[in-house]
Amino acid sequence: MSHILGFGGYVPERVMTNDDWAALVDTSDEWITQRTGIKRRRVAGPDESTLTLAGQAAAVAIKDAGLSADDIDEIIVATDTPEVYTPDTAALLQDLLGCRNVPTYDLGGSGCAGFVQGLDVARARIAFSPRTILVVGVELITRLIDWNDRSTAVLFGDAAGAVVLGPEPGRATVLDIVSGTDGSAAGILTLGVGGTRHPFNQAAIDSGAYNRLVMDGRRVFTEAVTRMSTAVSDVLDRIGKTVGDVDLVIPHQANLRIIDAVRKKLGAEQERVYVNIHEYGNTGSATVPFALWECVETGRIEKGDLVVLTAFGAGFHWAAVALQF
Repeated sequence: MSHILGFGGYVPERVMTNDDWAALVDTSDEWITQRTGIKRRRVAGPDESTLTLAGQAAAVAIKDAGLSADDIDEIIVATDTPEVYTPDTAALLQDLLGCRNVPTYDLGGSGCAGFVQGLDVARARIAFSPRTILVVGVELITRLIDWNDRSTAVLFGDAAGAVVLGPEPGRATVLDIVSGTDGSAAGILTLGVGGTRHPFNQAAIDSGAYNRLVMDGRRVFTEAVTRMSTAVSDVLDRIGKTVGDVDLVIPHQANLRIIDAVRKKLGAEQERVYVNIHEYGNTGSATVPFALWECVETGRIEKGDLVVLTAFGAGFHWAAVALQF
């Protein structure tokens, strides 16, 4: 059994409102709010990067666990916006934090489901060989998207969230995790330039394709609602619980309509589904761990609560985890 020992989160100071976006592209606060539920998002400053965001959240989580960098035995970073192409961000984070020469690796390309998938990997590693693992979800999306594309640019924000897992009892117990992938749906949400199929070159720059996120909104909506709600039901079945037993569901914060549709499909009460998308937008792999940290910090989660995290992302990936506090 694995347990969460500490929680951490970080967002940049700069707040960008819908009105700020309306001054840059053909959009409005009303248009964005009605379609997404987003009012504000955080944008990294010029002196910040994916690594610095991850470092801030990780440091908070390690301190919250009552540990030091020397106590960390492994680091997993879930991100689709790495510090550099190679090496992975986890290696750079190990050096930034001053950890020992421990194993580190990124989970990239999993979209917004990356953090929950990271938890799944971490609990398996702990079961095989007891160790203390830092798991971070971080995105600095605003630096890599097309700011002229009003259909996608207004959706995203920058953030990081982190947890420390270990074999000994802690703040929360990981009861079970389910996850899955449907690669046939990979094309509904993709940034296709930069790999071997479509290399990053002058033609990609000239055409603007290098930062053009392709998203089939209707199919993403349908897949997200179906996969997240099913994942929640599946993980609850595995631990012998029902939605009525859950004190709080923390879903990936991609779109308020998606969150509401998942809630209705599950039959969950509105006050038992956490929402912070209006304040931060979609922060990718950071949404779930940051929201989890925020809930712990504000007292929204109490001792004894059963909490379920669920997410979906490009791939098409999905996952859910049940936590007992």
